[in-house]
Amino acid sequence: MFNKIAKRVYQKREITLLTAVSFGCTDFMGGGAQAVISAWLLYFYVRYCNLSATQAALIVSCGQIVSAVSGVLIGGISDNFGQTKWGKKYGRRHFFIYLSAPLMFTFALMWLAEQNFWYYLLIYCSFCVISTVMIPYQTLPTEMTNQYDERTKLSTARMFFSSIAGSLATFIPGQLFKILGTRTALPFFINGLIFSTIFCLALLITAWNTWELPVSSLTMPVSDKRKNILMLIKDYLSFFKVKSCRQHFGIYLASFTGRDMVNMVFTFFCLYCLHLTATDAANLMALSIVGIVVTLVGGYLFTRISPKRLYELAYMVILLAILAFYLIYQFKFKQVLLLMYLAMLVYQIASSLVGFVPWQVYAFLPDIDEIVSGENRAGSLASLINLLRNSTSALVTVLVGIFLDQNGFVKGANVQSLSAKNAILEVMLMGALLIILAWLIATRFNLNKTSHQLITREIERLKNGGQKEDVDPQTKAVVEDLTGIKYENTYRKQKNEE
Repeated sequence: MFNKIAKRVYQKREITLLTAVSFGCTDFMGGGAQAVISAWLLYFYVRYCNLSATQAALIVSCGQIVSAVSGVLIGGISDNFGQTKWGKKYGRRHFFIYLSAPLMFTFALMWLAEQNFWYYLLIYCSFCVISTVMIPYQTLPTEMTNQYDERTKLSTARMFFSSIAGSLATFIPGQLFKILGTRTALPFFINGLIFSTIFCLALLITAWNTWELPVSSLTMPVSDKRKNILMLIKDYLSFFKVKSCRQHFGIYLASFTGRDMVNMVFTFFCLYCLHLTATDAANLMALSIVGIVVTLVGGYLFTRISPKRLYELAYMVILLAILAFYLIYQFKFKQVLLLMYLAMLVYQIASSLVGFVPWQVYAFLPDIDEIVSGENRAGSLASLINLLRNSTSALVTVLVGIFLDQNGFVKGANVQSLSAKNAILEVMLMGALLIILAWLIATRFNLNKTSHQLITREIERLKNGGQKEDVDPQTKAVVEDLTGIKYENTYRKQKNEE
């Protein structure tokens, strides 16, 4: 069995629908775990674990910090792991995917009620470390193909499963609430067990049906010398020199953090501002099932129109939906639940696009970095994105928890004060402002199918010994626009060889 695994790791194959599905299913873990945590964890801690909003937010924030630090390590380790005995045999990416599969059942242990603060902190941080397997996983499209349409197929499949997971993250708990009630935390534990099983199986399917590049075929094989911390920091900072990377970081962090803030308090908004039930909130969030269709349509549109236009469409629609939430609360309509279903349907359509487009774009960023650095640094880029995402998310999560507590939010209460309700609305407003910021950055983002093809062709030309002096004007202009660097200062590999 182990010999079969070793043979398949480096065996390049045609990217079929089965390949795309097998690759994409692991984002059931990436998207599903985050969806469950975002929708329910703070509520679970406050309602069933006798924790304050600040304590609950502190646990989540500590986990995200741990995830950020471990993510930095796993990116560099996986980039270099091909030089080890195990890495050569089982792949520098696939080794970690196989290893993490049985550890996914840690997720179920997060949902045991009536434990103490330190138990929840330890279990959540442990799962955050294990979930950094998503970093080597995220590099696979870059390793499996350099074709725009094929990478789009893989990324679309990934987001398709993320959308399914996001829907089930609210639908399954909603059904469990109906069957078992909300007096105990048993529905949450059963939900955690179901998701843990799916996560484990998905990772095994992905590992078996995907492949990666052998170390010998990389643009610049990694040095045997270990990098010290200063060199590592320098490497990560170098990504900020690349214009498209900077823009992507801003778009991704602002839009995802803004959306997280809305999702973080949405259950509280339904329960305390609109006086709906937890089952109503679960059913509303289960409308994220529309993301399945939106992802498929988005994948088609991504190959036809520019990411910029998709960003603009997504941000405009999600802002309208957030405005609708506020108006429904402010004007106290009689048909609150019906109107919330309509507004939430629009929100989930836009939210799916907000989550979809940045991850589609990510698959092409390593090429833009490679035209500058001359290296394949997909793992390091994924680590940096993970570091930035978890750092900002950790900060925002703890600030939201403190903000709610400071404004009179009472844990476990059936009714909240007016100041607490206003605080919930203000968190949603701040989330909307971050989405507006992402929109502004996106208006200057110029990566598209044509420009990416020019970049990959230029990389191949330079790899094959082509001279910079022979570049055509169109390619030179595109390289400078996407990198923000003079063409003469790009592709440092050539300089190192001279």
